[in-house]
Amino acid sequence: MFVVCGEALIDLVPAGPTTWRSAYGGGPANTAVALARLGTPVALACRLSGDNFGRQLRQHLAENGVDLRLAVAAGEPTTLAVVALDERGRAEYQFYVDGTADWQWSPDELPGALPPGTRGVHVGSLASILEPGAGVLREWVTAHRDDAVVVYDVNVRTALLGDREAYLRSVGGWLTAAHVVKASDDDLAWLYPDRAPLDVARDWLDEHDLSLVLVTAGPDGAIAVPRGQEPLHVPGIDVDVVDTVGAGDTFTAAFLHRVDLRSGGFDRSSLASAMRFAVAAAALACTRAGAQPPTLDEVEKLLAAQ
Repeated sequence: MFVVCGEALIDLVPAGPTTWRSAYGGGPANTAVALARLGTPVALACRLSGDNFGRQLRQHLAENGVDLRLAVAAGEPTTLAVVALDERGRAEYQFYVDGTADWQWSPDELPGALPPGTRGVHVGSLASILEPGAGVLREWVTAHRDDAVVVYDVNVRTALLGDREAYLRSVGGWLTAAHVVKASDDDLAWLYPDRAPLDVARDWLDEHDLSLVLVTAGPDGAIAVPRGQEPLHVPGIDVDVVDTVGAGDTFTAAFLHRVDLRSGGFDRSSLASAMRFAVAAAALACTRAGAQPPTLDEVEKLLAAQ
């Protein structure tokens, strides 16, 4: 089982020149749903509002097989994200977060022990930077670092924290807590505008004693940078892109579904297989509007067709 920590929110996605439709979102929630659809048991540690959106999110997560034993019933309203899409379908976000449920964690809302059989803890996105909850989550995850592999998804959101130095401080704290880190090339280009993403990934490995850094590159695929090995690049898969909402979350979930993180090392062949699987899953997510991760059968069919 994986435990995923963070937000479950509502995306308002363009449905016309002046209209939007609501969709289920939040990087951690998307990751949890993607893991469940692929067949990996997953529990989501989140704070779900009791408002209409919150009830819909709870139903959506449960119907997709996400274990909600760690979900907190919150009195605050649901967070909203308004999505804008560029000509390539790439998503940009504007968030409405003041006083909403996802960021109000208190230490007593998190369990003293991980659920039995937990092999990994995933955290990232907005929940890793927005206080007061970010500090509470980081302390909790750090306390369980020896109990499970910690996976951190940087997932930069400049609309909420545009101060680069403040963002770097927040990221640095999570790098210290993590074993495996995933970031997009866009994330790294914003955090370190004068450095190549691969150089940043190598430095992170050395400076923070990480096992693996994953760098996604949109249509160009992804690169795995494991400790003690040369980087491994897997090319992208050409698809008709509707939008990229949830593609990065799907990539991470698919990678975690296929690779054994507990070994402490990465067999080159197994790592390449997991990367190809993750790239294929992310490509399928891009063919659909909103965050709609694929099933295991869908990913395997796409790979068989390549």
